[in-house]
Amino acid sequence: MFDLAALQAAIKAHGPVARVVIAAHDGSSPREVGAAMLVWATGQAGTIGGGALEWEALARARAMLAAGGVRLDREALGPKLGQCCGGAVTVLTEVYTKAPDAEAGVVARGTGPMPLAVKRLLAKARGEGMVPKPHLVQGWFVEPVARAERQLWVWGAGHVGRALVAVLAPLPGVAITWVDIGPERFPDVVPDGVTVLPVPQPEAAVSLAPKDAEHLVLTYSHALDLELCHRLLLHGFARAGLIGSATKWARFRSRLAGLGHRPDAISRIACPIGNPELGKHPQAIAVGVAAEFLSHKISAIGREKLG
Repeated sequence: MFDLAALQAAIKAHGPVARVVIAAHDGSSPREVGAAMLVWATGQAGTIGGGALEWEALARARAMLAAGGVRLDREALGPKLGQCCGGAVTVLTEVYTKAPDAEAGVVARGTGPMPLAVKRLLAKARGEGMVPKPHLVQGWFVEPVARAERQLWVWGAGHVGRALVAVLAPLPGVAITWVDIGPERFPDVVPDGVTVLPVPQPEAAVSLAPKDAEHLVLTYSHALDLELCHRLLLHGFARAGLIGSATKWARFRSRLAGLGHRPDAISRIACPIGNPELGKHPQAIAVGVAAEFLSHKISAIGREKLG
């Protein structure tokens, strides 16, 4: 998906920026269609993968920065680049001095008149809200604008909260709201795409969360953790996880029941979170939680397809 905000931020910080995207592939490919990276004179963000493929694409993109322009290159990964993937990848490289306009949540561009097939895709996006997947159509590349598909609220900015946000923030399609009791609790540098919400009483912020948000509760206080779980159960959520031991969760279940919550509702909160086999180091917990987070998305997509 086309991240217009990231492109505009890169242009503001670095001047002209080349955007390199996998537009198509035959056979195996190091990344999927739509995978993109931004390139400027002294750096890059993102990756199209592939080692030699990316190295050549970087050099080509930097050579284009001064003159600008657009080009499509078809790369045979084995014969030309000596890679073992065995496929061929079409790479689109474009130089931007400002972010492009989107129509109905879609960015479509190419050379020559717009093909009828692209016009029809845009008409469906406008009239029916049918956003196409990224793909190449008769020399025109069509991409939906990136938007947050999942809302994640992280409650607590301690060591585990920081590790979690660092791991999860780069994931595409995830908007993170990070809550704690004051601004001094957060790091000086917060990842892009993360909304920091310092409030003296975090439990009062539960009402601000969308009903379909996902939550990770890991504050400095067991009392606050309990209150957040209580309010989340009253408010509603898509998924929720609580950091803690089996003993902590047994006590929480009893206390939440005492507050009037049914056992089936309480069981919707997962505790402990992560993978205990990985250990208790904050980064190890973050890796386990991130794996669960991604696995849930994959399994949910699978169920949608089966249904």
